[in-house]
Amino acid sequence: MPHIAARSDAEAVAHWLAEYRDSPRTQRAYRREAERLLLWLGERGRRLAELRREDLDAFEAFLADPRPRQHWVGPPRPRSSGEWRPFRGPLSAASRRQSLVILQGLFAWLREAGWVAHNPFRLMRDKRRRLDNRQSRIERYLERPLWCWLWAWLNRPPEAGASPRARFEWGRRRFVFGFAYLLAPRLSEMSAARMQDFHRREGRWWWRVVGKGDKAAAIPVPPDMVTLLEAWREALGLAPLPAPTEETPLLRALDGRRALGANRLYRLIRETFREAAAALAAEQGEAADEVARLRQATPHWLRHTALTHQAQAGVELRFLAATARHARLDTTARYLHAEDAEWHRQQAGHALVVHDETPTEGS
Repeated sequence: MPHIAARSDAEAVAHWLAEYRDSPRTQRAYRREAERLLLWLGERGRRLAELRREDLDAFEAFLADPRPRQHWVGPPRPRSSGEWRPFRGPLSAASRRQSLVILQGLFAWLREAGWVAHNPFRLMRDKRRRLDNRQSRIERYLERPLWCWLWAWLNRPPEAGASPRARFEWGRRRFVFGFAYLLAPRLSEMSAARMQDFHRREGRWWWRVVGKGDKAAAIPVPPDMVTLLEAWREALGLAPLPAPTEETPLLRALDGRRALGANRLYRLIRETFREAAAALAAEQGEAADEVARLRQATPHWLRHTALTHQAQAGVELRFLAATARHARLDTTARYLHAEDAEWHRQQAGHALVVHDETPTEGS
């Protein structure tokens, strides 16, 4: 017998989502994954209570390749739009794992609520591999030489005679990528940032941010970020540095006033990666591995790139965790690629033949 006042799967899921009312970002992410499952089941005329272990492989395959594409995949649109689609594209292996983690939590809650009789996710034989979202290493980032090329490309000035709009877009794009690389924000944190979030305390600049789980933090602002901020404010016709009471948006639309929404920011970064890939392909050829990396890259790669490069530069784990705003140090430790080169160097000394040694008599 159900222990919640729900008359449909959608209402039962709404009760579950209400538990996350104090964490709007988490609630949105969980709603997206639950909605995908409900729509997938709806296409098959099934209910949540009818989901079985054998369905989970089919659902994971669907997440990897939603078909028919025109029915499931499309650009960001308001949920009320007839052009809205539940996917922007196929989900990566990491995103599929995350979806299964979220849905396992949904079913655990629904079982306690008496809405379903069992949790099929608990029957997955390879549950640890599938449902453990902690990877040993972060792989979705730009290696330093590729980042250096990208930053140099972003700094190529507009052509002579470029329109004011083109110059504004060039400055905004440069600021967005610099901001993402220097402070490792999440996309939602970038779009929500205000000018007054940059403030000075005891002669040092800090960035105030409210992140995942509505946790507030203050992140040290390096000198390069202050320089970028001054250039961006100059492009907006503002004084070089923000005032403590300046509540206006940090990232602006083309009118220079309205905030740049998260969806538009996502598209801006993705479009930039694609343009950069085309430019690099023209220089190095389509076969270059770096071209493929740029084409794969998403906005979250910038956060991974920032944290990985900080780790490689020797930033201590405790400070790296504070910048990332991770609750667990083992989450941050995934960015520690710094010892890989030394490990590889030492391992290279383990050879089949040691050439500077000759056999001794009787050996």
